[in-house]
Amino acid sequence: MKIESTKFSLEDLNGFLDAYVDRERDILAGRLERASERLKTLAPRVQPERSDHDEWTAHELLAHIAVLSKFYGVLVHRIASGQRASMDIMEAVQLRDAVGHQMSQLEPADLLRMTIADHERTIETLRTAAPADLRRAGDLGEGVTMTAEDIARLPLVSHLELHLDQLEKLLGS
Repeated sequence: MKIESTKFSLEDLNGFLDAYVDRERDILAGRLERASERLKTLAPRVQPERSDHDEWTAHELLAHIAVLSKFYGVLVHRIASGQRASMDIMEAVQLRDAVGHQMSQLEPADLLRMTIADHERTIETLRTAAPADLRRAGDLGEGVTMTAEDIARLPLVSHLELHLDQLEKLLGS
């Protein structure tokens, strides 16, 4: 086996990391595209309804999906593009409910349109940002930092996929 580690540099390491991030971002963009397609099939079945119960209706869940898609998509873009992206994540989570309530006043078709547009912008960011840009981290407050890629993967795509599963159950799919 050829010994390469003696010549291995930080530049080499960053090159390998860039190659891994490049591969992962394509996978991540594909997951977001598939989630959008799933949403396009589910959302037309959502009826405008609100609940006074602790459980969200399908309409309220769709509004939450619209909020998280916008919020985390913008955060991915801001961090990847080098804009200041420091925020208090706990404050943002608390604001989410108020914004979600406002969004639940919109028609499901409007929520779908807005959400798909947000996904398309985020997919574009994922596909065009340099790998080093996706590895850039933002300060989320409370000592929490995340990279643009991590935000796209966890609070955006994984979160979205979980809520799509919930939406399917609510709609009896």
